[in-house]
Amino acid sequence: MKILVTGSRGQLGNELLRILSTGKSELGVLPDVLQGCEIVGADVGELDISDADAVGRFFSEVCPDVVFNCAAMTNVDGCETQEDLAYRVNADGPGNLAAACARSGARLLHVSTDYVFSGTAATPRTEYDSCEPATAYGRTKLAGERLVQEHCSNACVCRTAWLYGYEGNNFVKTMMRLGREKGSVTVVSDQVGNPTCAVDLAYQMTVLAASGETGIFHCTCGGDAVSWYAFTQAIMEAAGIDVQVRPCTTEEYTWVSSRPAKRPAYSALDNLRLRETVGDVMRDWKVALDAWMRNYLDMECKR
Repeated sequence: MKILVTGSRGQLGNELLRILSTGKSELGVLPDVLQGCEIVGADVGELDISDADAVGRFFSEVCPDVVFNCAAMTNVDGCETQEDLAYRVNADGPGNLAAACARSGARLLHVSTDYVFSGTAATPRTEYDSCEPATAYGRTKLAGERLVQEHCSNACVCRTAWLYGYEGNNFVKTMMRLGREKGSVTVVSDQVGNPTCAVDLAYQMTVLAASGETGIFHCTCGGDAVSWYAFTQAIMEAAGIDVQVRPCTTEEYTWVSSRPAKRPAYSALDNLRLRETVGDVMRDWKVALDAWMRNYLDMECKR
């Protein structure tokens, strides 16, 4: 079996390459069907998924049996100012991959986002709730979900949120850097969601890949939904950084930074379909963060 990981240099793509090549994750051994496979990683330099002809040629050469699509335009503010480009990457791109998978008989695992919802609900959203994106990022990602389902019957859409991993830049690493450099950090306290470790998401996606399940799945770490402010407090505690974390409102932060894209006030997801089908193996977000921090700090010491 041959497995293709697109967006392979991102934090999730890196994690998938790591566990697929070793056959195991911090959460356990990968499913038998994914053991000993040939792994191909492709980032935008090797494969521009927005180019349908390029996707077709790549599939003819590589002939993947399973595709994990981690390629996306994730700069939320950039999507707001360049929605046409965001649509090509976040909608046309997944659609091109889905069509190629359908032609070749490959299975597709596609990553989406909590931003497909309005962010105004008061309870965690399930896969059965209607989507009303309030941003260009959310609109283009929702369009990508629909094109994937339209073109490929053997596909899973995996919605996630607040992702951080060992490779690349993310909120956790940024807060750690600021905490070490400054005496205090100010973080919004009125945006709530699910911090999700790339380790957990990658492993959950391999479980889905090995199953016969299709459709939309929410894949976020468990535990109570938390604000960015409370998450930052947990990050500093786990990292052993003595710094004052100050709360602020979104309105106060937006006034300072002038960010063009609206952030959801409440974007927590409920992994309902995982529990109904293959099982939700993703850890409580606090457990996942503590494990990630121990491993990351150990990596820093060895560098």
